[in-house]
Amino acid sequence: MRAEELNRSVQDCLKTVWLAQEWSADPVTTTGLAQRLGLSPSTVSEAVKKLTAQSLLGRTEHAGIVLTDRGRAVAVQMVRRHRILEAFLATRLGYAWDEVHEEAEVLEHAVSEKFIARVDALLGHPERDPHGDPIPRRDGTVPPATAVLLADVPPGTTAVVARVSDADPDQLRRLGEAGIRPGTELVLGEHLSRAVAVTVGGAVVEVGVLAAEAVWVRPRP
Repeated sequence: MRAEELNRSVQDCLKTVWLAQEWSADPVTTTGLAQRLGLSPSTVSEAVKKLTAQSLLGRTEHAGIVLTDRGRAVAVQMVRRHRILEAFLATRLGYAWDEVHEEAEVLEHAVSEKFIARVDALLGHPERDPHGDPIPRRDGTVPPATAVLLADVPPGTTAVVARVSDADPDQLRRLGEAGIRPGTELVLGEHLSRAVAVTVGGAVVEVGVLAAEAVWVRPRP
């Protein structure tokens, strides 16, 4: 199924279910989905019922709300559009990494698959967006997203930043100013009561607890 066959609200719902499962093993609930979409639980509950009837969503005892194969195909198309557009805005139009998400949210519904394919080729088929999230390929496969939360890494570990959540633009700005971006090497220091100390480029930076839960890293052996 092509994303263009569905309206924007359906595209957003399917994409959001996929994103909720990308970096977390927690079940996707109606309440959690409503929070992510900024809608009431009752509205989301009705939407889930309709999409289940259309064989785009389903429910399981352990995973909660899940995508069917048809639903996943649409969700991955939307994620691909979003992340390619973010890469384009950041690398070709000079947008800061804390600005691209909102622009891409609007643009992803207005462009065609042909346009996205052209932009993808123009950028050299990037595998990651500006925040380190993997960009799904045109065939629907997704590069592996293997990393662990910064907050879970023990002191003394040398790690490379793999991904930073784009959920909070202000937090992205602060982390960027501290030099914490995908590809940055850092050394984990002491876990303080309200922060994690990390060494970035020879400077010690205190990363707040909430920020440490928005940064994923790959520890070096």
